[in-house]
Amino acid sequence: MATKAKKALVDVDKLTKAQAKVEHMRLSLEIEAHNERYYQKDAPTVSDAAYDAMRHRLEAIEARFPDLVTRDSPTQTVGAAPARGFAKVQHAVPMLSLGNAFSDEDVTEFVERIRRFLKLDADHIPALVAEPKIDGLSLSLRYENGELVRAATRGDGFTGEDVTANVRTIKDIPHTLKGRNVPAACEMRGEVYMLKKDFLELNKKQAAADDTIFANPRNSAAGSLRQKDVSITASRPLKFFAYTWGEMSEPPVDTQHGMLEWMDKVGFVVNPLITLCKSVDDVLKFYNKIGEERASLGYDIDGVVYKVDRLDWQERLGFVSRSPRWAIAHKFAAEQATTVLKGIDIQVGRTGAMTPVARLEPVTVGGVVVSNATLHNEDYIKGIGNDGNPIRDGVDLRVDDTVVVQRAGDVIPQVVSVVLDKRPAGAKPYKFPDTCPVCGSHAIREEGEAVRRCTGALICPAQAVERLKHFVSRLAFDIDGLGEKQIQEFYEDGLVKSPVDIFTLRERDGRSTSKLMEREGYGETSVRNLFDAIDARRNIELHRLIFALGIRHVGEGNAKLLARHYHTIENFREAMLAAAKGSEDEENTTEAYRDLNAIDGIGEIVADAVVEFFAEPRNVKALGELLRQIDVKPAEQPRKSSPVSDKTVVFTGSLTKFTRDEAKAMAERLGAKVAGSVSKKTDYVVAGEEAGSKLTKARELGVAVLTEDEWLKLIEE
Repeated sequence: MATKAKKALVDVDKLTKAQAKVEHMRLSLEIEAHNERYYQKDAPTVSDAAYDAMRHRLEAIEARFPDLVTRDSPTQTVGAAPARGFAKVQHAVPMLSLGNAFSDEDVTEFVERIRRFLKLDADHIPALVAEPKIDGLSLSLRYENGELVRAATRGDGFTGEDVTANVRTIKDIPHTLKGRNVPAACEMRGEVYMLKKDFLELNKKQAAADDTIFANPRNSAAGSLRQKDVSITASRPLKFFAYTWGEMSEPPVDTQHGMLEWMDKVGFVVNPLITLCKSVDDVLKFYNKIGEERASLGYDIDGVVYKVDRLDWQERLGFVSRSPRWAIAHKFAAEQATTVLKGIDIQVGRTGAMTPVARLEPVTVGGVVVSNATLHNEDYIKGIGNDGNPIRDGVDLRVDDTVVVQRAGDVIPQVVSVVLDKRPAGAKPYKFPDTCPVCGSHAIREEGEAVRRCTGALICPAQAVERLKHFVSRLAFDIDGLGEKQIQEFYEDGLVKSPVDIFTLRERDGRSTSKLMEREGYGETSVRNLFDAIDARRNIELHRLIFALGIRHVGEGNAKLLARHYHTIENFREAMLAAAKGSEDEENTTEAYRDLNAIDGIGEIVADAVVEFFAEPRNVKALGELLRQIDVKPAEQPRKSSPVSDKTVVFTGSLTKFTRDEAKAMAERLGAKVAGSVSKKTDYVVAGEEAGSKLTKARELGVAVLTEDEWLKLIEE
């Protein structure tokens, strides 16, 4: 497909509806990926500030275009689905996240919103409890008759991981609550964290044992709690602050501050810095004071949380989207330090993206030693923003520069400015390489793209290994005993160079004079188990295969959408090959492409990425070789015995009898396909109030138009 230039970011209030839809899809994909890395893998790859900026833009787009909001939108969800390895726990009361404030004005507006909502007089300011925002892992503890019976992580806010056995090893968490004033059932919540000094000591031990080095105290706390071996958790110096609650049969007091005092009495550790504030000035003074003391605290915090004190007011205020109206997190600015840029290294990712990384003179930032920092892309090095606007006042980065490093959100270090008066006289502008540092292939930067990519997709070891790791990852083929470590070893030894090699491994091993069982760490039983695990995955679900292909922008959710729409691998491959025939045209006019682009939830960005994959003959050949080794299960289809089975339906306008998501789910359960745009293939358009261009097009094409009542009558038949 002809390359389309990537447009500069447009102010949200200037976006057209079409632009907003594309931007909404892009942001949703990015945020979902970051959520998985943060909540499931304890390995974030973007700063809190950058993540917050993405969420803020997404929220602004949805505020202007409410019909873009879906049940799966990141603004409607919390965290990420719980990882595998632990039993799942359904939270009786969802563990939601907080909205953010980044300025004093945001805090003032938060208090004003509360006052207006409660219809309080202008001089009646609600009392607020201010507490340090601990940078740790959220935890829920269920007590029955005063005894700890279950502990669970937050997970996606609705379902978490059962970590009861591990939690019983944490000294700060009581097994039995003290006193008589204890509800029969109560769910206490708080944060598991690690002291900075304990974190540094742990990393020393990890380094001495040649084991995993943690990036920061939050990651070390999360990784320590989620150990399958309880003895490892017990050996780690984990701590816990209690600060809220979930389900409770009978709250003992009627204020937030009173509840904190009660928590302390029954045996929990409550942060002694928590303060009851009577005015906006009080909370801002608390924020500034804590900010000044932040570096001297024994634990990491990334802001201050404000909560309405009266519990009856909390109940009246309720929730909006994924956050309570009665609480907000006032975030801190990132911590900074000055050091020297010793060099710039280029890392090549799974898709060939070449990412520059700063090699720094080691420096401590917020209690963590930083020796590398992200430089994002070559424009960032030049001092140009991705949207064409200058950054760092247009100052470029050069080797041997003195630079300011920031740990935004205390996670990913980044270089934010240059100390120009310390720049060496001989420092030369950095020239970004035009060849891949791994395989030597030519590297190109497509028009409008910020990223330069290696073109050696099939020969570049950096890409091949990462693509194979993705292929066997948890949401893809998930082959027991064939993880990232084994893939790396097998690739380096020439045993597995492409996905199909995995499924011919047994046959090739049988012909080889150097048997797999003779390798260090392997034996007859382990090799047999590996081959059996591979054979067990010769029968794979369609959505897993699509995800495993590693197509850009096709995550688990989009893979399921594609599988559900095309049903079989034969249908999917045939349709994509047909769509790829128009890939060289500026506008792909093939019927197959239009059908792909019309799938509700897919859109142009994903459609183009899928078509570009199938437009590459080597990809098609590799997929064909793979399909000769495996069987692909058809996607589960909804029941067909309904008047709308196999019909294509488009919902438009403001629906009053059900939400858009409810309407979509209802149609899909009855065997219909829900599309996002109207075409000649559309069978029904269900039009609500203020229906616009889709209704007009339906009438032009002669598509049947139904009211909500007519739709309900049709499906009730």
